[in-house]
Amino acid sequence: YPPENSEFTFTNLFMWRNYYNFLFFEYKDHLLLFSYDYLKTRREPIHSDSKDYLYFFPPIGPHPDQIILDTFKQFDNVEFHRVPNDISEILGNKQDFTDLKLACVEDRNNWDYVHDRNEILNLAGNKYRQNRRWLQKFRDNYEYDFQIITSDLIEKCKELQLEWCEVRACTEDESLEAEQDAIYEALNNFTTLGFSGAILCVDEKCVAYTFGEMLNKNTLVIHIEKAHLEFEGAYQAINNMFLKNCCVNAKYVNREQDLGIEGLRRAKESYKPIRMVKKSIIY
Repeated sequence: YPPENSEFTFTNLFMWRNYYNFLFFEYKDHLLLFSYDYLKTRREPIHSDSKDYLYFFPPIGPHPDQIILDTFKQFDNVEFHRVPNDISEILGNKQDFTDLKLACVEDRNNWDYVHDRNEILNLAGNKYRQNRRWLQKFRDNYEYDFQIITSDLIEKCKELQLEWCEVRACTEDESLEAEQDAIYEALNNFTTLGFSGAILCVDEKCVAYTFGEMLNKNTLVIHIEKAHLEFEGAYQAINNMFLKNCCVNAKYVNREQDLGIEGLRRAKESYKPIRMVKKSIIY
């Protein structure tokens, strides 16, 4: 059951395991991931009552819609998050969905941006002129060294990540602090987890790095992309050079979600996605 959602890879779940504190179990040939305490400690549940709600990811298996309905029949303190649009549509047409008085709300902040790899690599045409301008600015202004990430380059990535977080005061922002912890988990186990990644250096200093993996047979997912803001065009450069040199058989690129962050949304929209992986919350 190859995923479309960027969250549903072992590596991503491993990176974020301490934040979500996931548990899992098998039920009727499906794998279910859930958290007892995420909605209590990290965010408020959609419901307004005082129950301790369980945070579920959609089941992985042949009939996830039926497993979701079965779960609601057994528990009244459940929310399913990151539910793909195709599952939500099936659920909405089932009588049990109505009888159980369930509701579905779009989770726009967690929709994934999917791009045609060749388009965002070549940046042809007027719609990509700003991206091309920033990329060319980096190439013109800096003597840079591009390398594929290997174990001896991990510390350089960590140095940039630490500096990036100091500038943005990650310790004062729970989500940024959690992301930093997840990134360190990934970097500390980079080779074992089988990531593909790249790093850009100027004067031996890391100014950008990125890493990802194949999400399914034709889609590359970019899990992390960081760049030093003082080096103009570094984000565009690391994206372009990574796509040119890594996972070259991928037809599409999933650049994950924007989390409702205005600047991040503008940046992702600038690459003109060909579609969005829409997700909803069922409760």
